[in-house]
Amino acid sequence: MGFSKEQLLHRLQELQIEFSKYEHPVVLTVEAQAKYVGNLGGGLSKNLFLKDKKNRFYIVSALADTKVDLKVLSQRLGLGKGGLRMAPEEALGELLQVPLGCVTPFAVVNESARDVSLLLDQGFKTQEHCFFHPLSNDVSISLNVRGLDTFLKSIGRDPSYVDLEANPTVGKDQPPDLAALVPSGSIVLPDQPGKQSSAVTPKDGNLVSEENKSKTVPAKVVKPSVAGNNSKGATGKNVQSSRSSADVGKLVEEILNKTSKLLLSEINDETIKTHGDQLGTVVSDKLQKNLISDFKNLAMIFKSTAYTEGFHAGTLHQPKR
Repeated sequence: MGFSKEQLLHRLQELQIEFSKYEHPVVLTVEAQAKYVGNLGGGLSKNLFLKDKKNRFYIVSALADTKVDLKVLSQRLGLGKGGLRMAPEEALGELLQVPLGCVTPFAVVNESARDVSLLLDQGFKTQEHCFFHPLSNDVSISLNVRGLDTFLKSIGRDPSYVDLEANPTVGKDQPPDLAALVPSGSIVLPDQPGKQSSAVTPKDGNLVSEENKSKTVPAKVVKPSVAGNNSKGATGKNVQSSRSSADVGKLVEEILNKTSKLLLSEINDETIKTHGDQLGTVVSDKLQKNLISDFKNLAMIFKSTAYTEGFHAGTLHQPKR
């Protein structure tokens, strides 16, 4: 069981870290959050949960208006241009132990996240205070960089601040400047009951590889501190969860057509005669058996869409102040 919102806030109080708490409706994007706290000054944050091809995970936490180019960042980490992608949804529960839309630097408080690398925007240091969700996106708290650093050090993390907009040349004589922040071992997520062993990564449709079964604890990276205020269906065609979110409407139509065909195929003179008063129950069970996989996949698409769009809104839109 991971840390709760209440436990995290209590920990901050124990560490005598000053912060302000603002309750609001659940928000999934930085822009939505800005409607409630954007007029209070300080920096809003966007937080990306990423993975590389070797199943190593990263949280990138940045100011809302910082431009984060994943291709550039991937090169700077020594992963090549296409080395980073959005992490699969199950990693949120298994590693960070937070719901969709609740990724922040505070998510590394759980022991299950010990191998997740945390990259912080050095722009946070230019802000009097910054806003983060304390493991729950129905609350925002503001605190300065000193408070964030105190918290991270209390759980054995040495804060690593990075100029996320920099684009240094990487080559034979110029090694990747952020290579030291790459975790030393891959993470293998346990198989989920009722799920295939491979999971869909939002947007790019890539699957989590089952290679690299080893799991080791990465060496800590110490950065100089900077002072400042800171089942098959009846038709034999399953609906795949790797479809784009733009196909959701078509996917719903397919499921409804499939339901209609299955229903009509089950209700006939023979089944009515055979099952009599139990026909409704029999047909209901048949529908559930053949359609449950499709609906689970549809639910995953909706959740992944919310998850991904939250990130992209934070990346593409500046908050309204």
